[in-house]
Amino acid sequence: MRKVSLWQLFAVFSKIGAFTIGGGYAMIPIIERELGRRGWIPAEELPDIVALSQSAPGIMAVNISIFAGYRLRGVKGSIAATLGTIAPSFLIILAIAMFFSAFRDNQWVERAFKGIRPVVIALIAVPMLNMAKTACTAWWKWLVAVLALVLVGFLNISPVYILAVVLVLGFSVSYYSGRWKR
Repeated sequence: MRKVSLWQLFAVFSKIGAFTIGGGYAMIPIIERELGRRGWIPAEELPDIVALSQSAPGIMAVNISIFAGYRLRGVKGSIAATLGTIAPSFLIILAIAMFFSAFRDNQWVERAFKGIRPVVIALIAVPMLNMAKTACTAWWKWLVAVLALVLVGFLNISPVYILAVVLVLGFSVSYYSGRWKR
């Protein structure tokens, strides 16, 4: 793998940050395409980066930038990727804040935002399904994924509790099945 320059990291993550509507989940397909096309991060590593980003405190989009940048160039890469991700949003929000009061009650702006919502749902659903196909290679992994979805999505159980239980179960099964040296 060739070395990625800090400027390249900043530019790619600026592009990702500028064209992502809907937050961290919506940026996953763009990250997959941009980083995968360049051969920077293998497709099988992306679910790990997303999982780490979700479990770390803070904004998922920034966390993904931190982990991907660190993976590629260490601490300086984390900083370049993170600045690239937040700079477009910061500038766009600054511009909106300056002019929003003039457009707040505009019916066309309101309709545009309502029209964007279903697209954002699709942008979130597609990468999640793709990651599930990559990560869930056995029937029991699908069972765990669906169970976690039901517990979080329908029963409003905190993901922290689910992660804790699954971690304990995973370590226990690995330990008692002899996968760890005693």
